[in-house]
Amino acid sequence: MSLIFWDTNLFVYLMEEHPQFGVKVSRIRTDMLKRGDQLCTSALTLGEVLAGPCRRNDEELASRYKMALQSPHCELLSFTRKTADHYARIRARTGVRPADAVQLACAAQARVDLFLTNDERLRGLTVPGIQFIAGLDINVL
Repeated sequence: MSLIFWDTNLFVYLMEEHPQFGVKVSRIRTDMLKRGDQLCTSALTLGEVLAGPCRRNDEELASRYKMALQSPHCELLSFTRKTADHYARIRARTGVRPADAVQLACAAQARVDLFLTNDERLRGLTVPGIQFIAGLDINVL
């Protein structure tokens, strides 16, 4: 069993049936469930995925996101004082955008096995506390 962090974009692809990436993300999630992997993300992700439905007054989609990002489906990681230490080191060393550093810091604090994203700027980074950062083209899933 692995602890796998999903960046925000993966939830959007899955929940809103993205024409290019939706099927791939769905397949990844199915494989994770078969292996017994634990899905996690940060509380920031919940805020980010709810912004679109709120903008469109789409309460049904907002409810689906809230259900998908709660236990037992997904562990929602908080930003704590310890996470802030990871955040500072990540920002200082990599210069990634603040929101990306929050995501990476939450994942690092949780000591995830895999941080999965479709953001090319994040793929391949080395962050202490995260074993691997990879894109949707990863072959180990």
